[in-house]
Amino acid sequence: MAPIAISETQTQTAATAHPVLKLRGPAPPEAIPEVGRNTLPGPLKYNGLLEDYPHFEVTPSIGREYGKELQLTDLLAAENADDLIQDLAVLISRRGVCFFREQECSQDNMMKLARRLGELTGRPKASNMCIHPVSEYTPELVNTPKTQVISADRQRKGGGINRRYEDVSRWANVAWHSDVSFEKVPSDYSMLKVNVLPPSGGDTHWVNCYDILDRMSPSFLAYLETLTCQHNAQFFHAEAEKLGLKVRDDIERGNPLNKGDVLTASHPVVRTNPVTGWKALFVNRGFSHRIEGVTKDESDMIMKYINDISMMNFDCQVRFRWEKGSIAIWDNRSTWHSATFDYEEERAGERASSLGEVPYFDPNSISKSEGLKQEGNKW
Repeated sequence: MAPIAISETQTQTAATAHPVLKLRGPAPPEAIPEVGRNTLPGPLKYNGLLEDYPHFEVTPSIGREYGKELQLTDLLAAENADDLIQDLAVLISRRGVCFFREQECSQDNMMKLARRLGELTGRPKASNMCIHPVSEYTPELVNTPKTQVISADRQRKGGGINRRYEDVSRWANVAWHSDVSFEKVPSDYSMLKVNVLPPSGGDTHWVNCYDILDRMSPSFLAYLETLTCQHNAQFFHAEAEKLGLKVRDDIERGNPLNKGDVLTASHPVVRTNPVTGWKALFVNRGFSHRIEGVTKDESDMIMKYINDISMMNFDCQVRFRWEKGSIAIWDNRSTWHSATFDYEEERAGERASSLGEVPYFDPNSISKSEGLKQEGNKW
């Protein structure tokens, strides 16, 4: 029997029906508009100004905790406040999240500190404090942003990040997210103080998105570095309606690029943190919707892999139990976080989040493990 021949015409038809998807990387930093571009000339060095305060590393991968000896309000009032706060920002960006016990910190001081963390680490001049799209309509909010109220009762009424009134997964990990990643200019640093605690439960978890990359093969990571992902929070329209509000499309939500009622944005799957120069995964369960430039099946496969590798590597996670006066500050560019919804009572607090830059991937950026090796540091 003669071998079956494949004609040139058949080959061309197959190629036309199934075009090859070309790899396309995210826009380089210089292509980002000035209103969304970080102004640092290069990564910042941690100068160790906070090393003399009693502390410990909560896990090798992520988290540092300080006791009451370090009062955040004292940093604001110090003669070398800018040096101290900049070093604090660099430390947070390196460790992912830092915890502070027994703090006496007012709403105004929370806002001042969160603002300075961003200002001292090169955030665009056009970026201000985050205004969440589901916010109360108060005239002074535009010029004087306030801390955002975090309330379990409010989330139960509106649906919240776990979207309790929608036909979505009921698994606890559905709430993992990076703050306002659906905005064109997402948050850099967030600061949370919980004032009302349930008798038990309500812990918060964080994932180190630097270290997750080291769990991937170099070839697959190189592929992810060419991709972008759509982040989507259109479900906040339904939440706002349940709360008797509407999405804040009447103002700039902290940056001129964050305006309108379409709560979607396209960001690189792997982004560079300008403070450290390290690359981090920037896809999260709560807001990341679809990998762009691939088929739906391929997107689902990649998203499942990213969620699985982040959830199952619990050595890249930290869990924090809140106490009265506790504060956590984290870098949204290189972590995910989620509350644990294992309580029925109220759990309420205040969050101050600043806005950073438009996410970008610099192909010259390195992994955290490479950076620490070059420095000769453990963390």
